[in-house]
Amino acid sequence: MKRTIGILSGGDSPERSVSLTSGRGVYEALQARGHEARLLEIASLDDLVPALNGIDVVFNVLHGGAGEDGTVQMLLDVMEIPYAGSGPLASARAMDKAQAKALFRSKDLPTPDSVTATAATLEDALRDAETHLAFPLIVKPQSGGSTIAVSRVSNATALRASVLAILDAFDAALIESFISGRELTAGILRIDDEDIALPVIEIRFTHELFDFEAKYTDGEAEFLAPAPIADETASQVQSIALEAHHALGCHGYSRVDFRLGEDGVPYLLEVNTLPGMTPLSDLPRAAALIGIDYGDLVERMLKTATTVRPASRTQEGEVQQGEEEE
Repeated sequence: MKRTIGILSGGDSPERSVSLTSGRGVYEALQARGHEARLLEIASLDDLVPALNGIDVVFNVLHGGAGEDGTVQMLLDVMEIPYAGSGPLASARAMDKAQAKALFRSKDLPTPDSVTATAATLEDALRDAETHLAFPLIVKPQSGGSTIAVSRVSNATALRASVLAILDAFDAALIESFISGRELTAGILRIDDEDIALPVIEIRFTHELFDFEAKYTDGEAEFLAPAPIADETASQVQSIALEAHHALGCHGYSRVDFRLGEDGVPYLLEVNTLPGMTPLSDLPRAAALIGIDYGDLVERMLKTATTVRPASRTQEGEVQQGEEEE
């Protein structure tokens, strides 16, 4: 008896359009391979439970918001519906960039210095950023993706304005050192019960930042796959990507973003637990480099569906509470 696979897409986050495109691609790939698949395009979380009626397993391609921050994953766990990818705790950690950075630093993984600003800590945070970080700076929502509401600022006036703009729509803003250098990304994929770092990709773009338009408009960015970097550098990026994936307790797959600094250090920016699956997305590009086409990639991602996720470890041998050992 075939399982009915629900491809969960849409949602109400600013990344809805990307999710819808990803969902359509995954749905068509599963259909082409003979799976019983349903495309579940929801408008908000209010639609989620009714949409899951008759669904045996979920392939979640919601991007941002409750779809990616662990909320949907927790609900699926409560409903005992298996799903591909990371569980609630890893999803929440990855979405909260400040929490993720704290975990990266605990593992001695290189990541840009940063300060968090909330409405309550605004003045102290701005003072700390101006004192301890050097312009230019990157300002972004502490929880978010697809480079939405991200800006580069060069002075205190622009810094304050950017932080205030983010706090109008988000709970917290992350103020981060800008790393001058090259944009790199490395996908992680579970293959034959082992997490593998896929070939590194470099992204070149004409915009000041690799922003939403550059990411999702054909021709706005150049994707060099594999990245034209030294083998030693590529291996270092892949190693850090795997360590970051494991530090957060991710499961099955992720995409890890970097800036390769002019000092030669690959600075870890963030881990995305639900990478885009659009025609322009990095994970399918990277998988193709090792002979895994889009349909095969979707199959491999689906195989990670489980109700048990691996534990992350804060120290060697210490299981982080909230997740089970496999």
